[in-house]
Amino acid sequence: MMLWSAKQEPAEVWDEAIQWPIGDIEAAEKIRTICRAAASSAEQMTRLAGTSTRSEEKKHRLESGRYERAARVAMEIAMKVSDDLMRDAAVRDIVDLCLTANDMKTARILFRAIQAPSIRDMVVRDHPDLRQ
Repeated sequence: MMLWSAKQEPAEVWDEAIQWPIGDIEAAEKIRTICRAAASSAEQMTRLAGTSTRSEEKKHRLESGRYERAARVAMEIAMKVSDDLMRDAAVRDIVDLCLTANDMKTARILFRAIQAPSIRDMVVRDHPDLRQ
């Protein structure tokens, strides 16, 4: 006999508690996982921007909230990464997420935080409009 329980909202990867301290490698992997999981919300948010129907506006708000929470948590984790190169690589993942969401303001701020020339060069190659 199968019992049906109340529908539960799936937990988002960025809402999962982190048992600190975690190492830099684990932190960078967590950031990468968050950015990948939030990419679809960032894409939908951009696609739905400026829509006119109530259901599309509601969906836009939902996806915007998911993107913003994910980006915020990823940035909070990145601030705790002690290795400069690992942090820069993680921030690059967050910059890519921001650009998927068409969040140029946040992407530019984060891009300026990247110190490693090789990572900055890769970001500029992939996103030349950040050079400004």
